[in-house]
Amino acid sequence: MKNIRPVSDLRNNFAEISRQVHESDEPVILTKNGYGDMVVLSMEAFENLAFQCEILNKLQEAEREAEITKKRYSTKSVLNEIKAMF
Repeated sequence: MKNIRPVSDLRNNFAEISRQVHESDEPVILTKNGYGDMVVLSMEAFENLAFQCEILNKLQEAEREAEITKKRYSTKSVLNEIKAMF
């Protein structure tokens, strides 16, 4: 369930909001004059979100490349290339 609070709670109840975002890994949406204004996330949740976005972007890039080229790689060749990197 979304946690929506007025932006004044950030000033008045910072410790509580901080605890909440760290314990739940869910965002707190802050409103100003009844409208969404900001989102508060723990650093870990933000980094996870950024990582997921990066993965999605890479997959979309791979799909676009697959549409314009006939070149394909086998699982074995990819794994061999990865092993060679380390």
